[in-house]
Amino acid sequence: MRRLSNFARAALIGAVTAFGLAGAAAAQDQIGSYSAFIGWDDLHNSNGVRLGAAWQVLRQDRANYHRFGIRQAGDDWDPFFASIENRAAMERMIMNGTIEPSAAQILLQGGATVFVRIYGQGNVGNSIRVTVSR
Repeated sequence: MRRLSNFARAALIGAVTAFGLAGAAAAQDQIGSYSAFIGWDDLHNSNGVRLGAAWQVLRQDRANYHRFGIRQAGDDWDPFFASIENRAAMERMIMNGTIEPSAAQILLQGGATVFVRIYGQGNVGNSIRVTVSR
């Protein structure tokens, strides 16, 4: 009887662990991606003020693309950041995601291409991962 109890306990722990891991994996599905060229317009807000954070530049790039129709060669359409609410969540999503400090520096200089992967569940984004190349 004791053996069955240990076996049952191990099976239960395994099932709970597997369920937890599956839930965590589901929360981090890639729900979208895009690439964009960061040009002069993306480095400045709508009032012409120079932006100082990578998330601000990425948000401005998507606002330029979706709201203002300002696009550079290499800018891709994406459905996720067409939403003003999703663009407003950009800072939180970067804080929950990744961008290397050296990549952020290159992005802030402009003249670079970014590749952004959006992670979340359904239509809700939780984090983004940004890579940058010249």
